[in-house]
Amino acid sequence: MAKTSGTTRCGLLAGGNWIIDQVKIIDAYPQPEHLGNILDQYQGTGGAPYNVLVDLAKLGVDFPLAGAGLVGKDALGEAIFADCKAHNIDTRFLAATPAAPTSFTDVMTEQANGRRTFFHQRGANALWDAKGLDFSKTKARIFHLGYLLLLDKLDQPDTKYGTKAARLLAEAQAAGLKTCVDVVSEDSDRFSAIVTPALKHVDYCILNEIEAGRTAGFKPRTPEGQIDTVALRHTAGTLLQQGVRELVVIHFPEGCFARTRRGEDVWQSSLKLPDKYIAGSAGAGDAFCAGVLLGLHEGWELQRCLLAGVCVAAMSLSHATCTAGMKSLQSCLALAKKFGFRPPLVSED
Repeated sequence: MAKTSGTTRCGLLAGGNWIIDQVKIIDAYPQPEHLGNILDQYQGTGGAPYNVLVDLAKLGVDFPLAGAGLVGKDALGEAIFADCKAHNIDTRFLAATPAAPTSFTDVMTEQANGRRTFFHQRGANALWDAKGLDFSKTKARIFHLGYLLLLDKLDQPDTKYGTKAARLLAEAQAAGLKTCVDVVSEDSDRFSAIVTPALKHVDYCILNEIEAGRTAGFKPRTPEGQIDTVALRHTAGTLLQQGVRELVVIHFPEGCFARTRRGEDVWQSSLKLPDKYIAGSAGAGDAFCAGVLLGLHEGWELQRCLLAGVCVAAMSLSHATCTAGMKSLQSCLALAKKFGFRPPLVSED
C-alpha cells in the first residue's frame, strides 16, 4: 500500500469500550459453594480503544492519539484518565458520567492451564451514544471503533444506516477520516444484524477468524480444527462484497490473512513462541490491531503491516494483562528473529 499523500490528517482516534480488567490468577475454578484460592492479581486495561491506544503509545508512535467513550465518575474512571495522561492520549472526547460505573471485567485465570472465565460489568459503556464526538474537531487520519456487539446504544437500529454505529462510521468518513472496526467474539446470531450494516462505512475491517466467519457465514476451520485457507478467502471476499472499502484482515493464533479491494492476498504466520513464554492471551487481538493500524497510518506495504501485527501480538502474550507487557516496536520486531515463525499458512508457488 502506497503512503497516502496530499493530506494533513495525522493520528488515530479510537472510540468504544473502556474497561478495567481485574485479572485473578487462581489455583482452580471452584464448583458452586466451594472455595478457590487467588494466587496473584493484576489490574489492567480493557476494551478496544483503551488497549489499542496504550499499545500504540508504548510502541513509540510519533503521531497523535485520542480516545472517545464514556466512563463512570469513580475511582476506576479516574484511573483511566490518569493512564491516558501518562501515555499522552487526548481525552477531549472521553466523558465521565455519574449514571453508571466504569465498566470492568473480573478475569479468573486458572494457573495450570490458562483457562479464563469472565464476569463483565457493562457499566458506562452501555450508555455511550457518541453524541459528543464531533469529527470536525479532530485531525486524526483513522477512526477505530470497537467493539461492535458490546456497545448497547450504538448497536441499536437506525432507520437510514441500519445501526447507530453505521451512522457514526459514515459521519467519520464524511469528515475525511479512514474508518476501522473490531467486533467482540460472542456465540450469537446477531452478527448479520449489527456488524453487516457497519461494513458499508468501513475502510479497514480487522477481525479474528471467529468474528469474520460468523459475519460472512463461513466456518474458518476444518472439522479437525485446522485453519481452512479456502474458507478464509471466501470470508474476506464476502466482507468486501458487503461493503468494506479497502482492506479485510483476519487474524488467528496461527497467523493472519489480508485481502484488499484490488484483490491482493497476503498471508503472514505468527511467531513460534514457546509455551512458557505465554502468560495470557487477553488483549492479543487488540495488540495485533494496533500493529496493523500503525503500519496503515504510516503507509507501509501490507506485508510489513501484518508482520508488525503478529510481532506486537506476540509481545502482548508475555503478560497476563492486555497491555502491561507491551514494549517498543523495535523490541516487538526483534521477537521474530529470536523465535522465528510458524510454518507457512499456504504453500508457496
